[in-house]
Amino acid sequence: MKNSILALFMLFVAIGYSAGAQITHTKDGNVDENARAILKKATDKMSSSAVSFDVTAVMRDENKRETSRTTVQVLYKAPRYRICEGDKQEVCCDGQSVWFWTKESNEVVVNKVEEGEASLLNPAVLLTNYQKYYKAKYIRQEDDGTAVVDLTPLKPKSYHKIRLLINAGNGQLKRVEVHKYDGSREEYDIQKFKSGVKSSDNDFRFDPQKHPGAQEVDMR
Repeated sequence: MKNSILALFMLFVAIGYSAGAQITHTKDGNVDENARAILKKATDKMSSSAVSFDVTAVMRDENKRETSRTTVQVLYKAPRYRICEGDKQEVCCDGQSVWFWTKESNEVVVNKVEEGEASLLNPAVLLTNYQKYYKAKYIRQEDDGTAVVDLTPLKPKSYHKIRLLINAGNGQLKRVEVHKYDGSREEYDIQKFKSGVKSSDNDFRFDPQKHPGAQEVDMR
């Protein structure tokens, strides 16, 4: 589960924050200016300062029946972040190291942020090399002002597209959908988004005093 909450956050942040800073392409290689414009607006929404938000993740099977649900709280200031699922799990990253803590085992695993690792679990790659992994296409704008943008992986993944729903007016990312080949889907709804949040360096590092007795496993 620790990887799943990190994955859902990285999926949101890496897309929402980095997209506007990168060139966005259609399938034939041309720049999709509509997609580029709305993704840049989403980037600007995220990048001005530290932000906090909640993400509710819903997993659905091929018949779109809900199979699981969880909500996490996120504090983010690129490239640093902290993710908490209540008092059950915590993931912290200061830009160089990542700490994974779970209450059940009271164990914290520390890993180095690997620059060359092409994974949704690593924000660095997506933030700096977004155009190497996805093509973006503007689909439409809904009646309520929600812009729909699809991202298609350039290389085979377990999913065939990521659909982003973005408020076309203020650029806030509202929803992320990961569509898999077997018909199942992951949905990530963004709530309680707040920008200009005060933060310090310590907010993005694991604090052993808050988790007495936690055993550290350093994999760096």
